[in-house]
Amino acid sequence: MTDTRESHLSQSDLFSWSMERDAVLRSTIVSVVMLDAEPDWERLVKAVDRGTRVAPRFRDRLVALPAGLAPPRWEADPGFDLSWHMRRVALPAALDRTAVFEFARVEAMTAFDPVRPLWQVTVLGDVAGGGSALVLKVHHCLTDGLGGIQLANEIVDFTRSGGEPRPDPEPAPESRGGLADIVGWNWAVGSELLRGGLAHVLPLARHALTHPVGTVRDGVGLAVSIGKLARPVVGTLSPVMTERGLARHLSTVDVPLEPLRRAAHTVGCTLNDAFLAGVVIGLHRYHEVHETEVERLRVTMPVSVRKDTDPIGGNRITLVRFALPAGITDPAALMPVLDAMVLGWRHEPAIPYSAAVAATLNRLPVAIVTAMLKHVDFVASDVPGSPVPIYIAGAAVERMYAFGPTIGTAFNVTLISHTDTCCVGINADTAAVPDVEVFTDCLAEGFHTVLELGGG
Repeated sequence: MTDTRESHLSQSDLFSWSMERDAVLRSTIVSVVMLDAEPDWERLVKAVDRGTRVAPRFRDRLVALPAGLAPPRWEADPGFDLSWHMRRVALPAALDRTAVFEFARVEAMTAFDPVRPLWQVTVLGDVAGGGSALVLKVHHCLTDGLGGIQLANEIVDFTRSGGEPRPDPEPAPESRGGLADIVGWNWAVGSELLRGGLAHVLPLARHALTHPVGTVRDGVGLAVSIGKLARPVVGTLSPVMTERGLARHLSTVDVPLEPLRRAAHTVGCTLNDAFLAGVVIGLHRYHEVHETEVERLRVTMPVSVRKDTDPIGGNRITLVRFALPAGITDPAALMPVLDAMVLGWRHEPAIPYSAAVAATLNRLPVAIVTAMLKHVDFVASDVPGSPVPIYIAGAAVERMYAFGPTIGTAFNVTLISHTDTCCVGINADTAAVPDVEVFTDCLAEGFHTVLELGGG
């Protein structure tokens, strides 16, 4: 039998799911994988079929429960049809990259069929140069970036011919439904909160007896941290990227991996710091183009709470929102500042309590929370990809881009490293960023500025 808590949307996913009453806040991820050839369709179908058994949530649909007694629950789709989720499109004229990303753009803006599992795969054949493109569309509640990489590892090969067949995964356990499930979920979640509370309270009680002053200080610190995690955002910091709409535009920037990492290491920082610095410097340049100044910009950044014992896939992140300095254009000065800020947020005392914070937000009127999300300037995320060449059903992966949801911000920028390249995907709300080509060029300039620090 499944863990009852896992059979329902988590509080964090329920938060995202509820926000989708406003279409601007949809949590759809689209990935575009550029391949050097067209994958063998039969091999691909077998690989994806196995992947859905390794991560059986991809065979489940979400079912709402009456009166909101518990979050929507995952339920096996009785009519699951793999052929509905997998398509291949052969067009008469050779596609170029522009046409591929236009297809992906429309996918990103199109809602899922709510009565089916929330994902689709499309292979676009005959891309100019003899290659193809695989476009994956998936709802964020099915997986986060790291979960997606985990799942990809179950599908890809390390040679063009493929290796030995992988063993079939264990059948997914059955889950119960009805009133017993609702009662079970409430009991399981309540018990988890109680156990978690005791796990913190008992050590705290012992600590209070021996270090009363420190205990008070720690308690105040936790309260402040929770306040930082949940505090409302009432104004957009960018004076340029203020509008929000439903249209999206996808663009990409390729950045050499080793020179970017080397630039970070020159000032004792990480690849993520170099990535963020490139984005921030690019945004500074974009505001200059619009003849405006900006000192700070607010970012939403995912923080992984994934544990080694968690199953493959699943959305195991919490989102933190904080303001970044946007007036520093020297990457050597900017990266250490960003490093300290990001490190501080990743170690906020409130992070383990993020589910409780989400549960509180879930009880607020949706309009209040959606208004708060629309005042964040952008989303930034980086995901470690494969350091070695990989293949999908006989086709080599040349580039791998992820276009994360904007969730009410002006744009989402996501970096996935693949062999020697950082593949940067930009999903822009065109109401906020109508001049997307100019915007993309500015971000590319930002990365170039960072690369110069490392001699790239």
